[in-house]
Order: sequence, then C-alpha cells, then structure tokens
Amino acid sequence: MKSLELFSGAGGLALGTARAGFDHVAVIERDHDSCETIRLNKLRNVRPMTDWEVIEADINQFDFAPFGDGIGFVAGGVPCQPFSLGGKHRGHEDHRDMFPEFIRAVDALKPRAFLLENVKGLLRQSFADYFEYIILRLSHPMVEIKKSQTWREHRAELERVHTAGKPTKLDYNVVFQLLNAADFGIPQRRERVFIVGFRSDLGIHWSFPTPTHSREALLSSMWIEGGYWERHRVRTRPKPNELLYKSIAELREGLFKDDGTKPWQTVRDAISGLRELKPGETDPDDPNHFLNPGARSYKGHTGSILDEPAKTLKAGDHGVPGGENTLLLPDGGIRYFSVRECARLQSFPDEFWFSGSWTERMRQLGNAVPVALAEAVSRDIHAHLTGT
Repeated sequence: MKSLELFSGAGGLALGTARAGFDHVAVIERDHDSCETIRLNKLRNVRPMTDWEVIEADINQFDFAPFGDGIGFVAGGVPCQPFSLGGKHRGHEDHRDMFPEFIRAVDALKPRAFLLENVKGLLRQSFADYFEYIILRLSHPMVEIKKSQTWREHRAELERVHTAGKPTKLDYNVVFQLLNAADFGIPQRRERVFIVGFRSDLGIHWSFPTPTHSREALLSSMWIEGGYWERHRVRTRPKPNELLYKSIAELREGLFKDDGTKPWQTVRDAISGLRELKPGETDPDDPNHFLNPGARSYKGHTGSILDEPAKTLKAGDHGVPGGENTLLLPDGGIRYFSVRECARLQSFPDEFWFSGSWTERMRQLGNAVPVALAEAVSRDIHAHLTGT
C-alpha cells in the first residue's frame, strides 16, 4: 500500500511503518542533516529505504496535489517542541505547531488511514482544549477553518458537526493512546502519544495492540528464575533497593499474574556485543560507535541504569544534556552513550548510520520514534487495511 511520510526526521517512524508493509512514495523533512542521514542509508542499501524519494522541504509550503489519489496511508512525527515537558509549552501559539499542516495533508490526500506520534506533554491539562480540537479536526478534515474564525470558534463548529452524527465528505474514526516503548520490547522508557485514524467509510473496527513486554517479567527473570544474569554471565549481581524488594516479594507470593509478556529489555540487553571503548575511542568498524568524553550528571539528570530500560533519550536544544543520554556505570562512574548505543536503544538496525556532527546525530536520535514501536503499531494498521 502506497504511503507518504511527513516530518520524517532521521527515519525511525518511516522505517517502522515500511517494515510493517507500507510502501513510501516519499519521505518529507525540512532538516538537512536528517535528510542526509536517510540519503546515506539509501546509498548503503539499507532496506527498505533504497527506493524512498527524499524530499527536503518545509511542509508549510508543500503541495500535496502531485501525489494524486494513490496514497493509502499517511504517517508523521509532528514536531514535539510546542508540547514537550522540557520546552516553552506554547502549544498552538508556537510557530512549530504542525498539526494543522498534517491535517491539510489528510484533507488533500484522503488516505485510508493515518498515524501521528507526539510527546506525552500533549495530554497535559493545559493543552486539553487544543488536543480535543486536534482530534475533531482529524475526524472531519474537510470542515476547514475560516479566515474570520479563531481555533476555539472552529472547535465549536466541529463539535456541532461531530455530535450531529451526519457524515461529511470525509470523516475518520480517530483513537489515541499513550504508549510506553518499553512495553513493546524497546530498551527504553519512552512514553509517546499515538493518534490513529481510519476513514469511516471503510467500516474498520480497530484498537491499539496490547503490550508484549513487562517490568514484572523482567523482575521475574532477574530475581525469581535468574535467567537474566546467567544469560549475561554476571557473577556479582547488584543488590535490589527497598522498592525492588517489595516487588520481588510480591512476585514470590504470586501476587502478579503471569500474562504471557516477555521481560522488559534493558540497557545491558541492548548494548551487549558492542566493542568496549574508552572515552575518546572509536570502533574502527563503526564510526557511529564513538565514546565522547566529558559526561557529567547533575540534579534531576542522572544516567540510565545498566539493568533497566534506559531513560528517555533527549535531543537537547543546546547540545546533548548531561545525564539524559548517559550510562551510570556499576562502579558509580558515568559516561555518554555512543551514537550506536543510542541507535540500539531506539531499535535502529546496526547497518543504519547517522550523518552529521556528534551533537547533531544525538539530536536526530533524541527526536526519533523507536523503529520497533512504530512497526508494532503500524503492522496492526496494515493488517486491518489489507484484510490479512
């Protein structure tokens, strides 16, 4: 099924949706370094990227008409800065709010389904009215805002259309959910909002996939069965803290029901097998595996623990923030993750290389959608659209 990827960044969401079965006619991104990363991997014949057309353009000025009626799926990771917990929280007043542009694409292309991703901060109470407005606009994209209307006036009009229950020329059944990447086998605690819409005339009944991994299964593998430590050949095991003791006791008492989920993946799981480096060293076989020196932690920004999923990787407005993209070592020291390690924490394949300076590569990774999470959600969408 032909698809179009908007705000593609370095290609995490695009790679996941392509692996799920969607055929990208083009990927559109305004950031030059991110486009260079995708071009680099096209040259490296990283599949399924080899046939992608990379369009380096500003969505604000983009004409979707040349793509015609053949696009069945549209996806995009709309810029998160207006709604990020670490940003200025300006929401719809921020010039980087690209939700209206995504809606414009849906209106123009009329795909069978769409997928949007954004930060957890989008669900904050302060954005509740605007978030409701986004859902209503995605549900009825052809009910356009008039020049004389404010977004609140337009929302009121959309509410009347929605509650009337009468179909317009283009309507979508829209659902959203906050997903934790760790619950789907990604070695990182990363909570993101996913918004999915199916064209209402298709009559598709869809719900988000259920988690495949859990913290309880990880704790059981560590402290009940012991298989985790044996697999990694760890002789000196860390001592559980007080909170863990309580969870382990509850596991032993059978208070957690075995739901068939697999263990959360940890940092140790993710970086296992990579060449061990000292700060300042580079793996001669992988230029993305380089340990930048000078890592530090400070209050509220401590490193990720080796035997847990990593903290959420950050892009950083002024370089890579200390603590967020660092590893807390067993001896109490701290070091930066390499680009390759971050790529694994975001479930990019090892053959995928990032372009640009170290800071730029880390920024791309901090903004990326985990490949495996994108695949998990979009594979289910693809199955419903194709009837498989």
